[in-house]
Amino acid sequence: MSSHGLRIAFFGSSLVSAWWNGAAMYYRGILRALHARGHRVTFYEPDLPGSQGHRDLPVAPDWARVVVYSVEGTDGLERCLEEARSADVVVKASGVGVFDELLEARVLELQSGHTQVVFWDLDAPVTLERVTRNPEDPFRALIPRYDRILTQGGGDPVVLAYRDLGARDCIPVYSAVDPDVHHPVLPDVRFDCDMAFLDERLPDLERRVESFFLRAADLLPDKQFLLGGDGWSGRQRPSNIRYVGHLAPGERNVVRSTARTVLDVSRDGMARFGFSPAPRLFEAASAGACLITDAWEGIELFLEPGRECLVAQDGLEVAEAVLCLTDDGVRELGAAARRRVLAEHTYAHRAVQVEQALGYTSRPGSLREFVA
Repeated sequence: MSSHGLRIAFFGSSLVSAWWNGAAMYYRGILRALHARGHRVTFYEPDLPGSQGHRDLPVAPDWARVVVYSVEGTDGLERCLEEARSADVVVKASGVGVFDELLEARVLELQSGHTQVVFWDLDAPVTLERVTRNPEDPFRALIPRYDRILTQGGGDPVVLAYRDLGARDCIPVYSAVDPDVHHPVLPDVRFDCDMAFLDERLPDLERRVESFFLRAADLLPDKQFLLGGDGWSGRQRPSNIRYVGHLAPGERNVVRSTARTVLDVSRDGMARFGFSPAPRLFEAASAGACLITDAWEGIELFLEPGRECLVAQDGLEVAEAVLCLTDDGVRELGAAARRRVLAEHTYAHRAVQVEQALGYTSRPGSLREFVA
């Protein structure tokens, strides 16, 4: 590791658990790639029973130091903030799950000539809608004070919206894939199906899952569908949909390598803003899956419709794609998608972008000073 790497203090939801934590794979991909480039990461996460009780990284990874702080009072968090004072970069991610409002204000007290403070928004459409509707939202007044805003996506609409709110700079850092984690594996008969959909049951996703996935299953009673992810057990669904519950990241890799096709559906806010593919899109592509995705603005920047994925406007078009795809078509789409993401959309690519956003190059003393 280079002695000139950045010291990064990152306050997020959880690095060690992907349970009800859609950000986990994004965190892991970005931070592991930054570590590989010589940076030292300390990840501060709350001791929430759900997350810590469902770790899929049983021990701290060798590419980040993980500090778990108590949520019984703020003493533990205060110790973390004091320790983070020596970092070159302090990151407050959105959606930590506890003390968010407190953290968003307190991290700004760590700004100095050698420490820049970044807000990393993993759900920019939701954040922007919230602060736009409520001018008294405490975060709204803090936006201009951050050295920069990074987002998990959003394209120009999100960048312009943040700048309108006074952000000094806003830079999308899109999801991507870690090819060491997500890659083709041997299929498993447990997951044989014509189409798989994997995601947690969230209010702003469920309606679109009904329109695209459940509707397609209704239209194709002779085809077999597989649903994975937390929260769907009580949801009514057609009899040809088999629910397999929570799947660890490694199991999701097997599903994507087994299913004939894999569906990706965007949440409401992401679909409206566009330009915000979730990590699962790239993970499925890296596993060589034949991807069918709902239509959203900007998909062609990541995968080419008709050659690297299929795009559907509704459940009827999803059903038509499942029916019409030949075995050769399935293989060709999957192979083309995998080539594209490995060439352009790995977390190694994103780590370089993060360095550029932070004003860092590998030359000693090259990190620009930022005035709080």
